[in-house]
Amino acid sequence: MTGIAYAAGGIPTTGAAGGIASFVPLILIFVVFYFLLIRPQQKKAKEHQAYLNNLKKGERVITNGGLYGRVTGLTDAAITLEIADNVTVKVARSAIMGPAVTGDKQAPAKKGGA
Repeated sequence: MTGIAYAAGGIPTTGAAGGIASFVPLILIFVVFYFLLIRPQQKKAKEHQAYLNNLKKGERVITNGGLYGRVTGLTDAAITLEIADNVTVKVARSAIMGPAVTGDKQAPAKKGGA
């Protein structure tokens, strides 16, 4: 009876190559995701961390919440921003999104006087 099953192809026989070949598309998808999504995101995060580590007093920045301000104080965990005349706020260092830019150039420094 088993002879008929073998002749009809009823009992599948797969070798080691068949098992590995079924994972090749999955591996290729992971490689594409790594190079198109994961790697660029890690590079961007590393650049942002370097920017945060190199902040200096007087730089104009924007926070994740949309506040524009000038850095007046720095600690390891927090940054003090002057957002208006004699108005300062303390924000977490991680809340800084980047330099405050308007159009193609950096936001102009505030002029004293008025």
